[in-house]
Amino acid sequence: MEDAGEIPTIPVHIDSPMAIEATDIYCRHTEEHDFEMAQLSSREHCPITSRQMVIDRTPEESKAINDLKEPLIIISASGMATGGRVLHHLKHRLPDPDTTVLLVGYQAEGTRGRSLQDGAKEIKMLGEIVPVRARVTVLDGFSAHADQEEILRWLRTFKKPPRMTYVVHGEPAAASTFAGLIRERLNWKAEVAKYQQKLSLE
Repeated sequence: MEDAGEIPTIPVHIDSPMAIEATDIYCRHTEEHDFEMAQLSSREHCPITSRQMVIDRTPEESKAINDLKEPLIIISASGMATGGRVLHHLKHRLPDPDTTVLLVGYQAEGTRGRSLQDGAKEIKMLGEIVPVRARVTVLDGFSAHADQEEILRWLRTFKKPPRMTYVVHGEPAAASTFAGLIRERLNWKAEVAKYQQKLSLE
């Protein structure tokens, strides 16, 4: 978007140990890039970095971001806003109507991320009630998890099926559908784990 002139060049802070490591891995292993990414890799900089990318490795560097007043982008792994460095950024910036919080990925029920996604007007965090005046937007289509077909392909590599397969992630309808696919396509016993269900693994 910078190259196309669709957005101005502004500082992009990578403020997550995991995101920093992932960025480094993507930039070092160009052999794993698809054709479009490989074409971009011929430029002077790694194609997934911005022109003014700032790596914030320490907690002190992370906290210093909150003193910055100019426009910027902060990329921080959120854990659905349940913990981590992002909480300080949210506490500082949610009351500001000039802020946009872009939620990327699944936000589980009962998490702060889901509350923000659902339009909460205030959020409790770090011992305080924080008003939400920022614009909250959801960007669908990104996930760190394998999709149904990828998981089924992995399950097919098992030498023998487990006695029972429990689906433990996802919304109830999606989890139920996936358990049904495991039963139908692999002929395995599969069900959705119940809340607080206890099992004996022997």
